[in-house]
Amino acid sequence: MNSVDFLLTNKDITYEIRTEIKLLERPIPDLIISKTDVGKSRNYSRNFNSSVYDRFKWLCGCPKRNKLFCFICLVMGGNQSAWTQEGCVGKGRHKATA
Repeated sequence: MNSVDFLLTNKDITYEIRTEIKLLERPIPDLIISKTDVGKSRNYSRNFNSSVYDRFKWLCGCPKRNKLFCFICLVMGGNQSAWTQEGCVGKGRHKATA
């Protein structure tokens, strides 16, 4: 089961089910995310590296949507942000990182 997709498509989940999902631990799939940034002299390409999961323990991924989410916010019903609704694919700030 992809818990990210389940949480996004089922908004009326009981606290007990949310607790069970939390105990399964966050999904940390290897995603295929790449981004090209334009520099002054050349373009730079960045690719997703799964080691980011080690740096940010709140981060999880959804292979179906190919995006990153805040696992804590998803499970506990966090605010309506990109980290809980649309998912993120680039560099973004989240309160959990501050």
